[in-house]
Amino acid sequence: MINTTSVLKAVASLPCIAKVSSLSSSSSELMCALKTSHRIVKVPSSKLFVSEPNPAWFGNERNPGNNPSWTESNWLKSRFHFSFAEYNNRRNSNFGCIHVVNDDLVQPSRGFGTHPHANQEIVTYIVEGKLTHQDSMGTQESLGRGSVQFMTAGTGVRHSERNLSEDKPLRFIQTWITPSRNNLPPNYGSSVGDEAMRWNQWQHLVSSADNKDTNATVQINQDCNVYSSEVELGKTITLPVSEGRMAYMIALEGSVKVGDVVLDRHDAAEITQSSTGGNGGLDVTSVAVEKAEHGKEVAHVLLFEMQFVPNSGRRDL
Repeated sequence: MINTTSVLKAVASLPCIAKVSSLSSSSSELMCALKTSHRIVKVPSSKLFVSEPNPAWFGNERNPGNNPSWTESNWLKSRFHFSFAEYNNRRNSNFGCIHVVNDDLVQPSRGFGTHPHANQEIVTYIVEGKLTHQDSMGTQESLGRGSVQFMTAGTGVRHSERNLSEDKPLRFIQTWITPSRNNLPPNYGSSVGDEAMRWNQWQHLVSSADNKDTNATVQINQDCNVYSSEVELGKTITLPVSEGRMAYMIALEGSVKVGDVVLDRHDAAEITQSSTGGNGGLDVTSVAVEKAEHGKEVAHVLLFEMQFVPNSGRRDL
């Protein structure tokens, strides 16, 4: 005989656990609710490593002393979600197949000069501004808000990423994903942002190349899905994180409540099933909005969903 009151108290006392299903006094319903709940670990923005590198390292001129179009004093302000470059933290190296997530803010007329990559699936999501990409495969393209680009670096590719605007900053999320196999032929692809497709709903941006039952416009060589959404104040969207899957969510603009956890701008969350069985939905509600580049007030979120890997995620929280 399950002591419902004791279990309810125990569940309520767990940190960062969102109970998606309502807990019932019925023992069978209670166990079902526990099976479909999610464990949510908040990664506050204060735990992200902030990097502001010397402009000369990436082929840029010196920072101007006073430029009214700049929103930061340095050409780049990058927030690292995982160990990268000068940030080395063995307790924060990856979450499943993703091992680099950089939130980059690039000032006008600045960027990353030509540099190499190999054996990575690189996915870039543009939050605001325009990103101009050029690579050794002959690709040159500029993409704006809500767009996504990918590179299979494979056997090797060189590329540059620049903000060619003279008066507007560029912000993008770049993610490095471990490929399903190494030494693949280099490849590039992209999808132009569609505001209507992500308005108060999840837009499926990226999926595995092996998944034939998807409407995602970009495919990569790994079992990893990428979604984005812009949510009006008070609206709720539902995210399914099935058994054997997990997700990493970033609050890009505004604030959202994920289960019982509130994520503000730059915060992230590690989301897993808290117990085996069930395919419960997870509510994501817009609780604070920002006026975005398009002039509308929204909460803007980005989500990576992938196969569950035990012992993934930060161990320093």
